Amino acid sequence: MTAAIAGMAGLALVLSGCLYAQIPPMAPDTGRSPAPQTDGVDASLLPYYGQTLAWSDCGSVGFDCTTVTAPRDYADPSAGDLQLAVIRHRATSGEPLGSLLTNPGGPGVSGVDTVRDSLSLVADETLTSAYDVIGFDPRGVGQSSAVTCYDASGMDAFLYDIPPGKRGSDERNAALEQRQTDFAQACEAGSDGILPYISTENAARDMDLLRAVLGDAKLSYLGFSYGSLLGATYAGLFPERVGRMVLDGGIDPSLPGSASGVAQAVGFENALRAFMADCLTLSDCPFAGSVDDAMSDLTALLERVDVRPLTNGDGRSLGADTLVTAVLAALYSDQSWPYLRIALTDAQNGDASVAFQLADFYNGRENGQYPSNTLQALRAYNCVDYPDEADADDEALEAELEQKAPVVAPYWVGPDPCAAWPAPPTGTRAAITAPGSPPIVVLGTTGDPATPYTEAQALAEQLSQGVLVTYVGEGHLAYNKGNACVNGAVDDYLVEGTVPEAGLRCE
Repeated sequence: MTAAIAGMAGLALVLSGCLYAQIPPMAPDTGRSPAPQTDGVDASLLPYYGQTLAWSDCGSVGFDCTTVTAPRDYADPSAGDLQLAVIRHRATSGEPLGSLLTNPGGPGVSGVDTVRDSLSLVADETLTSAYDVIGFDPRGVGQSSAVTCYDASGMDAFLYDIPPGKRGSDERNAALEQRQTDFAQACEAGSDGILPYISTENAARDMDLLRAVLGDAKLSYLGFSYGSLLGATYAGLFPERVGRMVLDGGIDPSLPGSASGVAQAVGFENALRAFMADCLTLSDCPFAGSVDDAMSDLTALLERVDVRPLTNGDGRSLGADTLVTAVLAALYSDQSWPYLRIALTDAQNGDASVAFQLADFYNGRENGQYPSNTLQALRAYNCVDYPDEADADDEALEAELEQKAPVVAPYWVGPDPCAAWPAPPTGTRAAITAPGSPPIVVLGTTGDPATPYTEAQALAEQLSQGVLVTYVGEGHLAYNKGNACVNGAVDDYLVEGTVPEAGLRCE
C-alpha cells in the first residue's frame, strides 16, 4: 500500500472463542469421509490431496473436527508443512449435496469458531439441511498454523496507546513507524517462519486441497466480505473446479491497495451520513440540525479527544483513533446504531466506556484478552497480498480522501504499516475473469461501508459468469440479514442450482 493511505481493513465482526481440539492423524473416524478427489493433481501434491481425514466429535451435537496438512509452499512442497483446522456441521436431513465451504471474512476471522459458535450467521436452515457446512481457519489464522505476534498487553499497547506529538508531526510519525517495526519483528519471531506463505492465493489453494480431501469433485462455497476475494481467487485459479459459489460483499480484485483504502473510507463516510440522518430523527441523538451540522459536530468531538483524550475506568485513554474505531465498528450494521448514539453522547460528556466497548469488539478484545489472532493474521495477509505502491501519488490520494471523506480522512492516513514487514509482497491486483466457470453469484449491499457496492458491481462484471444480486439497504453484507429476497436467491442457487435473474434487486 501507499505510505499515505494505510486505511482500516474491513473485517466481519464475528465474536470468536471456539476451542478446537487437535486430532491425531490416524484417530478413529466418527463421521463421513468420502474418498479424496485427486484427479488432475500434480504428482508432488498427491501426498496432501490423498490424505484420509480423521474426524472427531467437537463437543457439540452435529459437529465434528479434523486437521488437514498443507504444504507451506505449493510451488515447493519440500519447504515444509502447516496445519489447517476444519470443522463440519453435518447436514441435518437426507443425503447431503456435498460440502459447503464457508469463510466469514477478515482476512483473519476464524471459520472454525464462526461455524461452531454462530452457525446461523453463516447458513440458514435450508443450507444446513442440504449441505455439510464446513468452516476452516485459513493458514495463519486461529487454530491453524497461526501468525503470532504479541500477548494481550502487547496488543493493548499496539492498538490503544496514543503516540507522542501532534497528528501528522515528524515526532508522531517516527513513533508510529517504530511501533510498526516492533510489531513486524514480533510477528516474525513468533510465527515459525510461515509469514512468506500467508497469502490469499495460498489460502485459495488450501481450499482446493480441502475440496479434494472432503471428497467433492467441485467446490461449493459461500464467502463473506474478504471471503468473497478468497472465493474469486479460487475461481481464477481453478475455474473448472467451481461448483456453486456465492460471494457476499464482493471485493474488486483489480483495485490497488491505495484506491481500495480510499473506497472504503468513502464507504464509511457515507454510512456515517446515513447514521446521522437517522439519528437526527430521534430524541436521544446527541446532535442537532442538518446532517452536515452533525458531521461537523462529530469532527469537533474527534479533534477534542485527539488533544485531550478521555480516561476510561480501566485506565486506558480514548483518543481520536480509538473513537474512530468505535464509530466504524457500529457502522457495520444499522442494528448497532443505538450503541453508537450512546457512545457519542457519553463521549461528549466525558465518558469513554461505551466507545471502548465498541472498539474492543472491533479489535477482538474480551475481558482484557485477545482470544483470536484476527488482527495479526490480517496484517500478514494484507502485507503479502498487496504490491508495493512506491510510485503512488500520495498527495493526490490524500486530496481525494479529504474531499470525499472529510470526517474520517485525518484518521485514515499514516506511515505504511507494511514497510517493515519481513515477508515481501507477492500478490498482484488484477481483474479475475474465471473463464469456464459456472455462474458465480455476487451479492452487493448499496449502503455497505466495508465492501462498497461499487466493488461488488466491478467483481460481477469482471467474472465471465458473474451474476450480481443487489440488496438495497445499510450495513455490511446481505445474506442472512432478514431479507427474504436475498436469502431465497442464495438458497435456490446453492440448493437447486437456480441462477438468480439478471439485475435482481432486493429491497
